Parts: sequence; C-alpha cells; structure tokens
Amino acid sequence: MEIFTQDGLSHFLRALHVLAGIGWIGLLYYFNLVQVPAFAAYGDEGKARNISIDKLARRALWWFRWAAVVTLVLGLLIIGVTENYMQDFMSDDAAIGLAHSAAIFVGMLMGILMAANVWMVIWKNQKVVLANAANVLGGGEADPNAAAAGRRALLASRQNFIFSFSMLWFMVGPAHFYGGNFDGDSGKAWTFVIIAVVIGAILELNCLGKLGGFANTNKLLWPYESHKNAMITGGLLFVALYVLTEIFLKA
Repeated sequence: MEIFTQDGLSHFLRALHVLAGIGWIGLLYYFNLVQVPAFAAYGDEGKARNISIDKLARRALWWFRWAAVVTLVLGLLIIGVTENYMQDFMSDDAAIGLAHSAAIFVGMLMGILMAANVWMVIWKNQKVVLANAANVLGGGEADPNAAAAGRRALLASRQNFIFSFSMLWFMVGPAHFYGGNFDGDSGKAWTFVIIAVVIGAILELNCLGKLGGFANTNKLLWPYESHKNAMITGGLLFVALYVLTEIFLKA
C-alpha cells in the first residue's frame, strides 16, 4: 500500500501535522479573540470568572499545550522520514529551491519559538492562575502573584498570535507560492532568514518584558494590550516579511 512507503509515510505525517496545527492555532485564536476579552468582562475577583478559569480554561489549556507538542514532534518527524529533506538545504544547488527552503525555514523557526512560548511562558504562568482560581473557589486567599503571572502569559500568547500569521504563510506558502520567479542566490536567501530572525527575536524579547518591563505604561507593549492591536501588529509583521521575500528571494 502507498501509505507504507517512505513517501506515503511522509505525506501521512504532513496531514497529521496540519491537523494538530489546526487544533493548536485554533485554540490560540480562541484564547486571544474570544476567551480573554470575555473573561475581562467578569472583573478580577468575580466568582464566575474563577469558575470559568477553573473549568473552561483548564480544559482548553490542556488541549492547547499538547496540540503544540504534537504539532512540533510531527514536524520534526517529517524532516526525519522525508528522503534528503535537509540535503543541500539553502545552497545554490538545492533541488527543492532556495526560496522554498528559506521561506519554510523561517516558518519552522517561528513554529518552534511559539511552541517554546506555550510551555516555557504561557503554561508556566497559567498554572499559577489556575491554582489561584481553584484556591479562591475553595475559600482560600487569592494569590498576589496570580495577576502578574496572568499578564506574562497574556503577553506571550499575544506574541504567538502575532507570529501565527507569518508562520502559517511560510509553512504552507512554500509548496504553492515560492517557486518559479522566486529563487535568488544563497547569500540573499540567508540574508532574508537572518533579518527575519532578528525581527522575531526583538518581538520575543519585548513580549518577555526584556525591553521595558511588563507594566501597561510601557509603550513598547502596545501590540499586546488588545487583540485588535495584536491583529494589526501581526498584519504589519506579515507585510514586512513578505516584502523582504520580494527583495531577497526573487530570482
């Protein structure tokens, strides 16, 4: 059967990778566009808010963080089982095409960074928020650290939301778009990758509070203060990176 060949296994893993990614990014959009704005209406000390955090957010976060892991692991497996996937990657002789390689490499780096944010920032801080909600519902005192933990998780989640527009384009787009007239030399391709990495690193450091702290008075945190701001920032990042592909990846 075709599926038991190396090519068949590669295509099957790609389908599962996309399916898991839909679950992960779908929940990311749910959190940023639906849950966070809705929970804000409860107020910080509302019982209904704590019930929703304990019962709804806890379940959503379980699926969210494990969908991120499955998506990442399947992506790495695809590289492992696809014949010659990394052979001549980003070289002038690459049969797959320089533009394709550069674009998907940027998408891969964004995806890995987003998965790291899920487990190392979002989930780490959301555990504090979940524990606080359960404790308050049980009649205990509120944890004074819960608000700060929630904000750190929010900033990282909004940054993932911002990254997601470009990540999806550069993960999916190469198979359909970056061919033909797109195929410059390896020097230009690496220049595009390096610029994209620098931009992404600056945004990541910003959401982690490394460029000015976590206070809402920090103007550098404007992209994260609302889902609308995050949508605008995500759109601007995508446009910037797309323009860079036109400059550096065109043959």
